[in-house]
Amino acid sequence: MARLNSNLLANLQIPRPNYDRNLIKPGIVHLGIGAFHRAHQAFYTEAVMNNQGGDWGIIGCSLRSPSVQQQLQPQDGLYTLLERGADNRPQIIGAVQKVLVGPDDPAAIIAAIAEPSVKIVSLTVTEKGYCHHPASGELNLDHPDIQHDILHLDQPKSAAGFIVAGLRQRWRKGLDPVSVMSCDNLPDNGAVTRAVVTSLAEAIEPELAQWIRAHVAFPGTMIDRIVPATTESDIEWLEKEYGYRDEGLVVAEPFSQWVIEDHFCNARPAWENAGALLVQDVGHYETMKLRLLNGSHSLLAYSGYLAGYQTIYQVMQDADFVALTRTFMTSAARTFTAPANFDVSAYQQQLRERFANPGLQHKTWQIAMDGSQKIPQRWLNSLRSLIANKRDTQIYAFALAAWIRYVSGTDETSQPIQVSDPHAATFADIWREHNGDVLRLTQVFFSLEAIFAKELRQNTAIQQQTADWLNAIMNWGIKKALKDLLASIQ
Repeated sequence: MARLNSNLLANLQIPRPNYDRNLIKPGIVHLGIGAFHRAHQAFYTEAVMNNQGGDWGIIGCSLRSPSVQQQLQPQDGLYTLLERGADNRPQIIGAVQKVLVGPDDPAAIIAAIAEPSVKIVSLTVTEKGYCHHPASGELNLDHPDIQHDILHLDQPKSAAGFIVAGLRQRWRKGLDPVSVMSCDNLPDNGAVTRAVVTSLAEAIEPELAQWIRAHVAFPGTMIDRIVPATTESDIEWLEKEYGYRDEGLVVAEPFSQWVIEDHFCNARPAWENAGALLVQDVGHYETMKLRLLNGSHSLLAYSGYLAGYQTIYQVMQDADFVALTRTFMTSAARTFTAPANFDVSAYQQQLRERFANPGLQHKTWQIAMDGSQKIPQRWLNSLRSLIANKRDTQIYAFALAAWIRYVSGTDETSQPIQVSDPHAATFADIWREHNGDVLRLTQVFFSLEAIFAKELRQNTAIQQQTADWLNAIMNWGIKKALKDLLASIQ
């Protein structure tokens, strides 16, 4: 079976690039070229170039693994985006020109950022990729990658290190600055990116940090699309239906949303012509999405995994978990101000329908990854708001209990859980030391300053409430505890 490449394009009867890829210059360097970027930002950029051209080719950069390079290089950077919903709709994306791998050739990524034609550096490196303290948003100067980058900026390891190194080259060459655009699920992601980049630059070369503060823009964004991990069966389905093999296939839901703060220091693609919303303040959209979509996604991942469900679709076939999602969203919606003229109730219903999409096999384990980096913005900011306003906090205590139970490393059938988290070893140590005392175990989890803000570390009431739900989950199982939770809040 022929593998996707440039020569195969003319023979495919599906949407494909209608611009000359050989004439496009790179305009964007993207750090963290995983499935999400290819299904979201590259998808929007492709639409812009299909409709009106422009030099917006993407140089994708992987900061850890060569896997995406190995997928796309033999395919000339081409890949299929398969939207799965009521119908299956494939499209060939040509926006990615090449993929660089940080550990193999860090100088190539730095040089790419310093290319005169490049106007934007964007990133989707997940929350942990910012090497910051999630509870405070500040750069973790003790992080091993940051320590390395301070001493060896010519061979950086962190996303912030690559950005600072590339900006330093532009500064020294007298080139125009670029806009640095985070597309990760972080509250105030533009401000967080600015903070970690300028803090690292300050530690290396204060004059460079001053230039960055004065000239580089850090627009904030809100991104939304469910993109599960591609499986071999997805690749085989495409091969059977369309007659070619694509090792870089990306699967996504039909829904896609992108809200961008219109604050750039250089040119940008006309993403608004591809459906993105350009606004002056992305904060309300960002907070709403983090607390409703991402917050409930994490809750379903931890509790659903413990209940034995492998995918979010399966979780949403259980009426109790649907009720849990509805109740959680109702509580979360009390903690923020929605954008003007926005129907929050309709948005919540839409989210539940998206979670129940049978075409998406989004693994609970995948969503559960890196919880220590996610729950501060997905749960804990909402929890602090509820506490401050003296509202009921049971559902967040239940959520935290499910997370603590999940990171124990063993499920309810005594099978091991592969806990993927920067603090996994610490969690395992806590469980080994305090397994016989649920309240003390909970208190030690809450004492972790990298996760819990001071007011939560000092709040004995929420710790007791979390311990009570953890005790119920451990003694009776997640499904029985969930029924008790739903009964208690009716």
